[in-house]
Amino acid sequence: MKSSKLIVVLGPTATGKSDLGVALAQRFNGEVISADSRQVYKGFDIGSGKITKREMKGIPHHMLDVASPRVRYAASRYGKEALRAVKSIITKNKLPIVVGGTGLYIDTIVCGTIFPEVKPNITLRKKLEKMPASALFALLKKKDPKRAALIDPHNTRRLIRALEIVDALGNVPSLAQSTPLYDTLFIGLTVPPEKLRTRIHTRLEKRLKQGMTREVQALRTSGLSWKRLDELGLEYRFVSRYLRGLISKKEMVESLEREIIKYAKRQMTWFKRNKDIAWFAPTEEKKIMSMAQKFLKA
Repeated sequence: MKSSKLIVVLGPTATGKSDLGVALAQRFNGEVISADSRQVYKGFDIGSGKITKREMKGIPHHMLDVASPRVRYAASRYGKEALRAVKSIITKNKLPIVVGGTGLYIDTIVCGTIFPEVKPNITLRKKLEKMPASALFALLKKKDPKRAALIDPHNTRRLIRALEIVDALGNVPSLAQSTPLYDTLFIGLTVPPEKLRTRIHTRLEKRLKQGMTREVQALRTSGLSWKRLDELGLEYRFVSRYLRGLISKKEMVESLEREIIKYAKRQMTWFKRNKDIAWFAPTEEKKIMSMAQKFLKA
């Protein structure tokens, strides 16, 4: 058994992971490491569901606001920086608690993910950039259906990168894993599909009232291109399209809700590969705390 222990709180969007992460940190003298591919960006607060200072309740949080949205933040960079945060927390005799819904980011910390070394193919990229996202997704689905099942079908940048790797290696390789660096407890939060849809609807309404549209407009005013906003997640994609007059407000809300539900399904597809995850409802905090205590005492 590894001497250093790590707790990971994961699950689909809108299941209450952030609150549980804080509760665990309070109970077991921990600090939180965010594993969210959009919360690393400065200014991406409401749309990404970034935890607020008040919600942190004094618990230190790492890997938030560490990059400019103008620069593409690679998962390989996240892995290096997040592992430094883990080691720093352990050095302070505290418990690292990884919290998030980006499966790849979580794997970079606990599973020793090795990324395929494929250099950019400029010629291929120029060709693929002329194709709409729907055509890129159809092509990836034909060439590598396993990767297509896990990817955002509207994210042109990620689709092009996946096809670039397929062209070089024949397919997007399965995650290569080395021996985990830490003794890890995986805690998954999940709710029935109908309840999840309700939670997603309620949360989306809340974010719109909080000023999500104004946030996207401010990012645009700061110099971020429409194209870049389109790449940076569902909320930023559809709100930016609304601000450009490409869709109505009603279409924006309906599209967002529909696509967030699909995103939650893709998240679960990723997490189901890990048979070590212990799944709980968000209301089962007592059971979660009991399991965590036994894990830390073992």
